[in-house]
Amino acid sequence: MKEIRQQQARLNAILDGFGHRGVAVVLEGRDTAGKSSTIREVTHYLNPALYSIHLSQKPSQTTMKKWLGYWTRRMPACNQIVFYDRSWYSRGMVQRLNNWCSETQYQNFLERHKNWESDQGVHMIKFWLSISEDEQRARIENRKKSPLTYWKFSENDENALSYYDRMTILKEKVIDGEWNVIDYNDKDSGILNLLTRLCDTLEAIK
Repeated sequence: MKEIRQQQARLNAILDGFGHRGVAVVLEGRDTAGKSSTIREVTHYLNPALYSIHLSQKPSQTTMKKWLGYWTRRMPACNQIVFYDRSWYSRGMVQRLNNWCSETQYQNFLERHKNWESDQGVHMIKFWLSISEDEQRARIENRKKSPLTYWKFSENDENALSYYDRMTILKEKVIDGEWNVIDYNDKDSGILNLLTRLCDTLEAIK
C-alpha cells in the first residue's frame, strides 16, 4: 500500500501544471478484472478538476448504429484526462461475445478503429487487465456471495467463465503492441504496476 501511495503522489506531481492535448486512459479486461476499482484507486487523490471518468453503460440503439461517432464526442479536451471503464473496444469484445452487435458492425469496427483513433488528436494510453480463468472463477464466486458486492453480480458474470476462451480469441484481435498488458491476478500488485506505467508514460509525453 505504501508503494501505491508513492505512485499516487508521483501522479499528482506529474499532473501539477501539466499541459497536454488531452489524454485518454482506457481500461479493458474481463468481468471482475478490476477496472472500476482501479480507476477509483488511481484517481483517489487527484484534483477533480484535472480528470473525468466515463463509466461503462448499456448503449442505446442510436449509439450502437453510430458507435465510433458516439465516442468521438467523448474524447478528452485539451488539458483533460478521461479514464474509460470499458470503451469503444467493447464492440470488438463484449458486444461481439454476447451477439449484441451484428457481424457487419463488428467487421466495420475492426477495419476502422485504428484510423479513427489516429484522427482523434489525443494521447491514448491503453491497459488490458489480465486475469486467469481460475482467478476469474474465484472472483465471480466471491462477488456472488459477498454482502458487500452481491449487487454487482449479473447474468453476464454467470456466463463469463463459459466464454473465457472465446473472449481470449476476440481480445487477441484488438489488443496489440500499443497496449500495456498488466497481470491482475493480484489486484494490489496490478494497481501498483498500472500506476507506475501510467506515470512513466505521462512523464514521457509531458
